[in-house]
Amino acid sequence: MRIRPGDGSDLDSIMALGDEAVAWMVSRGNTEQWGTLPWSANPARLERMRGILAEGDLWVAELDGEPVGVLIVSDKPDPHIPPAGEPEVYVRLLLTSRRHAGKKIGSQLLDKAVSVARERGVSLVRVDCYRGEDGELVGYYERNGYVKSETFMVKEWPGQVLTRRI
Repeated sequence: MRIRPGDGSDLDSIMALGDEAVAWMVSRGNTEQWGTLPWSANPARLERMRGILAEGDLWVAELDGEPVGVLIVSDKPDPHIPPAGEPEVYVRLLLTSRRHAGKKIGSQLLDKAVSVARERGVSLVRVDCYRGEDGELVGYYERNGYVKSETFMVKEWPGQVLTRRI
């Protein structure tokens, strides 16, 4: 697997990975995290991704030239998350292809976030995620070295912020 810098020309790949993730979650009965509508059919989601891309740095994981994961990091969190009060690298987006599950794509992209933090001389990496009833996503980040910090709500959407010190 290769991880390369990305740019706005990768937006279609981000949206396709989002479509794949939504379909997978819906097939498992998870309609609360991102709803049921494919990302590519949701104009608001497209605008949100454009905004996140404009504010952050994109990294694209490829297998044989095919995008199979994306990471967007920024020096600030989403607007609904309080700033850390110190320099940080914030994982604004992490998406991986379910067709390539088990290949540690997400873990390698999270390692990339840590390496970006080290390059910037920053000792804090944070991420937020959906805090559903099963806690599966929170557990994923914990297995990758993150520790739960604060929880939050965006309307009816329960979220969890996790931190990793390096």
